Amino acid sequence: MGARNILMVRLSAMGDIVHAMPAAATLRHSFPDSRLTWVVKTKWAPLLEANPFVDEILPFERTGLAGWRDLRRRLRSRRFDLAFDFQGLLQSAIIASMARPERIYGPDRPRELPARLFYSTAVSVKSAHVVDQNLEVAQAGGASNVVRAFPLPPGHPEGDLPSGRFVLGCPLAGWTSKQWPLDRWSELARTLRDSLGIPLVVNGPPEAESRLRPVDGAVVHLSGLAGLLHASRQACAVVGVDSGPLHIAAALSKPGVAIFGPTDPARNGPYGGTIRVLRDPAARTSYQRGGQEEPSMRAILSADVFRELERQLSSLRAGSPA
Repeated sequence: MGARNILMVRLSAMGDIVHAMPAAATLRHSFPDSRLTWVVKTKWAPLLEANPFVDEILPFERTGLAGWRDLRRRLRSRRFDLAFDFQGLLQSAIIASMARPERIYGPDRPRELPARLFYSTAVSVKSAHVVDQNLEVAQAGGASNVVRAFPLPPGHPEGDLPSGRFVLGCPLAGWTSKQWPLDRWSELARTLRDSLGIPLVVNGPPEAESRLRPVDGAVVHLSGLAGLLHASRQACAVVGVDSGPLHIAAALSKPGVAIFGPTDPARNGPYGGTIRVLRDPAARTSYQRGGQEEPSMRAILSADVFRELERQLSSLRAGSPA
């Protein structure tokens, strides 16, 4: 098969872009003479820096008609053969169609059903996890060599981190219902310090400082994406909820604990098996976006999280798999 131009559309968000990386690796590896272009929102473009499987990053912002016209001009100058919509929204499907490729592939049950109208092939995905669903869509377009790779950029230091070992905590999520209560984080910070002598570092963007300061006993680390990547690489383990920072840690094969409630860990959980998921057996998979605390999240005790962290850290010291 000759060289071809391939378009990927995955605009956001942090964790979802990480979950689409193996699809990009699979497409580029399967078509070694191809050129792969990824359309992504400007905010998340740094996640793709130095990605060996992405030849061109097209940052996009929905900034009125002029922004759409500029994107269409850039897409149509490249003459794409194939396009893949891994977002499943009407917006992303329109972007794929603007490139006028020979074929457009997307999932048969996109998040917004009208997106299907733009697909040449709506792929019936069978896998549980979204990473594997993305791979199925890529394979439907002819990708035969599956590569489960997450080539994240190295990041760089932002703010101060402890000089020795530390556990990185990522308490924040886009929905309050996915967050673990802050008093649980305070309990975990005190137990880690008193029992193991390891500090808990809680990370968030600078604008979240007032939300993180109440975590008693923790070191507050404020950073952008580059600082999060660096801190994730330096941490000996990670604790998080269903949000982008957790999926970055999983992509880096970090040990740790994921606390889940209203979202399904089989579909959206940490990928790769190094992070243990804790979820209340009574939790309902509702994907409820409300701003209210989810009772199933409070049902996970700090002692449960500490016990699993202690087991994993002990296994690492002993040199055996956790």
